[in-house]
Amino acid sequence: MSVEARVRPVILVVEDEESYRDALDIGLGVEGFVVVGARTIAEARQQLAVRKPDLVLLDVMLPDGSGLDFCRELYDTTRLPVVMVTARSSEVDVVVGLEIGAADYVTKPFRLRELVARIRAVLRRPVTEDDHEVIAFGDLRIDLARRTVARRGTEVDLSRKEFDLLALLASRLGQVVTREACLDALWWGLDLADTRTLDTHVKRLRQKVEDDPAHPRHLITVRGVGFRLDP
Repeated sequence: MSVEARVRPVILVVEDEESYRDALDIGLGVEGFVVVGARTIAEARQQLAVRKPDLVLLDVMLPDGSGLDFCRELYDTTRLPVVMVTARSSEVDVVVGLEIGAADYVTKPFRLRELVARIRAVLRRPVTEDDHEVIAFGDLRIDLARRTVARRGTEVDLSRKEFDLLALLASRLGQVVTREACLDALWWGLDLADTRTLDTHVKRLRQKVEDDPAHPRHLITVRGVGFRLDP
């Protein structure tokens, strides 16, 4: 195998519709990706046992289970970036997919150019500039590389989006981050009908990291502007 072939990103496509799977195999191959196909969750697990892809394209509706459940499993066990590919397009489905660990979400029918752009954008996202960066203040310890949070030495169970929100605010400790910046960073420009999704995540996060969520010490709302994480 040539050096050029080895550095081509590997995409695991988990899709039961043969026509879509074949089209993605050809289209993504032309765009410089190596495509590995799986028709079911069981086949995807078999592929993952022998190779680690750079990204997983995952359909929601699969013959042997829920793609959403498998997405959660992938996030919990591998931290591989997942792009959901599905016919579902409601805001609720989009938010659920992103909340349980998907890195992005596209709906059928989609244009190959759009899908490729989203895949490349996800692959460009760094976890952190420093693989060993840890942000610690008060009784919180945020490990950006391992994506873990500990409070008084005990690990805090955060969803993907809760962690991303906390990490975003922690990266600008003591500074106000606008609501728009939070939405752009966490939901990548999705046109949500309202911003209550962000408020819900802030509320849940406070319940997990504050002694008194009703009177927060660290995660502060700056009314009409955004949020600030104080040390």
